[in-house]
Amino acid sequence: MTFAPIILGTAGHIDHGKSSLITALTGIDPDRLKEEKLRGITIELGFAYLTLPTGQRLGIVDVPGHERFVRHMVAGATGMDLVALVIAADEGVMPQTREHLEICQLLQVKHGLVVLTKADLVEEDWLELVEEEVREALKGTFLDGAPIVRFSAVTRQGEEELLAVLGDLAHRVPPKPAGGIFRLPVDRVFTIKGFGTVVTGTAISGRLRVGESVVVYPPGYKARVRSLQVHGASVEEALAGNRTAVNLQGLEKEEVERGMVVATGGSLIPSRRLDAFVEVLPSAPRPLKHRQAVRLHTGTAEGLAVALLLADEEIPPGKAGYVQFLLRDRLALKPGDRYVIRNLSPAVTWGGGQILHVNPPRHKRRQESVQKGLEVLEKGDRPAQLTFYLEEAGPAGRSGAELAALLPWSPDELKQEIARLTQSGQCLRYDPENDRYLLLATARSLEDQIGRLLSDYHRKNPLKPGLSKEELRRSLPPQVEVRLFNFLLARLSEAGRVAVEKDLVRLAAHKVQLAADQEDLTRALEALYRRGQLSPPTLKEVEAALQTPLARLQPLLKVLVNQGALVKVKEDLFFHQEAMARLKAELVDFLKKNKEITVLQFKDLTQTSRKFTIPLLEYFDTTRTTVRVGEARRLREGV
Repeated sequence: MTFAPIILGTAGHIDHGKSSLITALTGIDPDRLKEEKLRGITIELGFAYLTLPTGQRLGIVDVPGHERFVRHMVAGATGMDLVALVIAADEGVMPQTREHLEICQLLQVKHGLVVLTKADLVEEDWLELVEEEVREALKGTFLDGAPIVRFSAVTRQGEEELLAVLGDLAHRVPPKPAGGIFRLPVDRVFTIKGFGTVVTGTAISGRLRVGESVVVYPPGYKARVRSLQVHGASVEEALAGNRTAVNLQGLEKEEVERGMVVATGGSLIPSRRLDAFVEVLPSAPRPLKHRQAVRLHTGTAEGLAVALLLADEEIPPGKAGYVQFLLRDRLALKPGDRYVIRNLSPAVTWGGGQILHVNPPRHKRRQESVQKGLEVLEKGDRPAQLTFYLEEAGPAGRSGAELAALLPWSPDELKQEIARLTQSGQCLRYDPENDRYLLLATARSLEDQIGRLLSDYHRKNPLKPGLSKEELRRSLPPQVEVRLFNFLLARLSEAGRVAVEKDLVRLAAHKVQLAADQEDLTRALEALYRRGQLSPPTLKEVEAALQTPLARLQPLLKVLVNQGALVKVKEDLFFHQEAMARLKAELVDFLKKNKEITVLQFKDLTQTSRKFTIPLLEYFDTTRTTVRVGEARRLREGV
């Protein structure tokens, strides 16, 4: 029978027998430091493992009970599936008993039991009184109604019952997700001669195999897994829930420290801002105030933070709300991760809750839209959360990789949710090459903005055929990059809303609007050039012939060029398109028969002066009809 990996953690007041309990059950002394031996208390986390009569193996984390080391207790609670709340029968419920219980509650440990240690030191009636006190203290907590086992590390009283209760509780624990990204918060770093840097921790999701590449967050150091151990035995693969030692190749011990996270590359976003739901404990010393400095504990990391309350000036004890934490140092987390906040001085637990957004923007306070967004992240279903992150991105859109780092889902779960959203038409995959997505509502808003920009441009420039693509794109929000812009133009063109002609964009319904006198001048202009054929008038001659200032004629010349009636050969030289079409046909026919043409031959062909001959030849070169070879021209291939 295969059992899912399970972590059992201890909790309780200092010197209530947590380490003695573990040593009695496992034969392993979790107090591994010399200082711990000398002082008789657990300072750091201790580790052991226990095989139950059912065959189930439990990883065991022993946490410190002294109030000065509560930060290590929080680290130990990360990844904990079961908790054994240890209470000495001769002392009963003590301050750290209550604080550890509150921390486990905040971190949402869901299963556990109470172990009354030192049961051999007290009488039966005293034990019954202590049990009653414990039941009263547990009311309303996740351990309300939990089994209470009397135990003695000296006489081994209650050992059989304790193992049976642990086996029953272990059976109820659901397995951790092994299909998502791998994450292991680091609680110890050391070196082994001949192997290099080793980190240990409890894998909280995914699986890791020997030879795979990982990233150490927040710094982003890359490494390769040289070897793995679970409960002291070498393995090829470690799963979520395993107490795991990872031998990292490519990193020095000094580069890694407790609080960092070993994870799948690209899966986390190091950030100095976190949005969260916070619960202030009823036992908190005072309300949590806006801009309150706190010590934030999450996973095995701890650091200073400022709590920016998003709705009120303070959150009283026993109440809850939304908060943005501004961190001194970056953290790399996932939505859904639990955290605890403690007062700086005196060091007491203030509250805790759930991380909602791992890389949020700066918020304005008392904004209804911000509150609603965080409610979606706290309580909304998956489509609503995915829509939130795409809506938040706005015109920038998001890639699949960005969404994977922001959301706590496995890659397969994310693909399924994106597929549902795109198939329903609510989401557009506008850049398949880079796997980028945009909400349909955002795309439509941008398309409407493009329509308004073009309409305004046509109103101000009635004689111009359209707006250049680049100028149009620069008028949109700066997040609209080229691929998205082209995607939107293609959608608008397919819908018949705009027309794209080379580098110009116009509304499909737009036509150059001429006043009556402009129409007369335009017809007269075209007639002049038609009569001129291959010896067209100069601009001064046109100005004189029509008795109209050049400034008024130039926009009309552009209209005729845009309409295709005139061909602009160079800045001040225009030919009628009929003459140019005939000349091109004659030139192509000549070159097909004679292979090449000289300047003199071209002059004879056009029967025009040299001042027109050279510009016309250069025009046919630039329009890729001919190619110059020495002093002659030849027909370009494919013409």
